[in-house]
Amino acid sequence: MNVDDIVTEKIAAARARIAAAKKRRDDLHTARQRGLAHRHAAKLRHQANRGDAATVAGSPQDPADDRGPARTPENDTTEESA
Repeated sequence: MNVDDIVTEKIAAARARIAAAKKRRDDLHTARQRGLAHRHAAKLRHQANRGDAATVAGSPQDPADDRGPARTPENDTTEESA
């Protein structure tokens, strides 16, 4: 076995490692995308089952937002603003 054969084997091994790493990354990316799609679909199903009209917290359509008006300098009656 001469030096050229050794170099050729090392290059082939490096290419195999690179290909395996690329396949592993692609597999992980595919699994992540599938998981995200599944999670998003589940979220939409849960929202539909709950009957959420608004998906943004604190939106005017949100019936659970009964905290009253926001404090502004005009209607703030605390000691701090005086």
